[in-house]
Amino acid sequence: MTTTTEAPPPASEGVPEVRARATRKRLVPYWLLLPGILWLVVFFAAPLVYQASTSVQTGSLEEGFKVTWHFAAYWDALGAYWPQFLRSVGYAATATVLCLVLGYPLAYLIAFKAGRWRNVVMILVIAPFFTSFLIRTLAWKTILADGGPVVGVLNSLHVLDVTGWLGLTEGQRVLATPLAVVCGLTYNFLPFMVLPLYTSLERIDPRLHEAAGDLYARPVTTFRRVTFPLSMPGVVAGTLLTFIPAAGDYINAELLGSTDQKMIGNVIQSQFLRVLDYPTAAALSFILMAAILAMVAFYIRKSGTEDLV
Repeated sequence: MTTTTEAPPPASEGVPEVRARATRKRLVPYWLLLPGILWLVVFFAAPLVYQASTSVQTGSLEEGFKVTWHFAAYWDALGAYWPQFLRSVGYAATATVLCLVLGYPLAYLIAFKAGRWRNVVMILVIAPFFTSFLIRTLAWKTILADGGPVVGVLNSLHVLDVTGWLGLTEGQRVLATPLAVVCGLTYNFLPFMVLPLYTSLERIDPRLHEAAGDLYARPVTTFRRVTFPLSMPGVVAGTLLTFIPAAGDYINAELLGSTDQKMIGNVIQSQFLRVLDYPTAAALSFILMAAILAMVAFYIRKSGTEDLV
């Protein structure tokens, strides 16, 4: 009696299944990215396209707006409101520098000197975020009030005479001046500077400081040659996170400034909600976005920070 045995299936029959499994495995990262991509498309790309369409429209609210590819709206908007653009860049740059000057020592203290109090100090830095941005800005109206203690001390020290000569204040008051707007911007965006700086400084190995000391480097030299270069990614990230929202801010100028301190954000808000000139408002928004992107790209390239490119 002879028995027959079935021949094993050829190896080629399992190849499609293996390929299908490999294809599904390769597609897993893209499926995981899909919710984020959909979110960006719905809440970023689509509104951006709609704003681009609005910026080249003509018409009125009564007659309706139509796309006429009126690109001259960009030039007209820039020609009419270039002082507000320059003022926004100036205020934002000044606030960014002040945040860096104030935030770097604080971040250095938290990273290297705070010890067991590190978490407490970090909570104090983040605590303002638990309060409304609007309420925090309104509080500065009380702090900088004409009859308040802060203005009284500045008057007694003749500081306002110097700031008045520099054009930062007017007379013996601080409110409704450029100094008040810059103070509000600096306070509100200071945590955006401190947190990246702390993250960058915290990564520095303390043994590098010890090695610099063993090589007879003074503390100033150690900071200049070791600490600050290694913290440059935090400096770049902090300045970007501070400058970008500060340039488009309008709350501080609205509450702490006057008509002479209006920023481009105030103009855009007014064009959208009061004047109802949607094409001009959209054109101003795109000009602001393009200007910030150009400045950020130039800054990153010149800073030489590879981590953010």
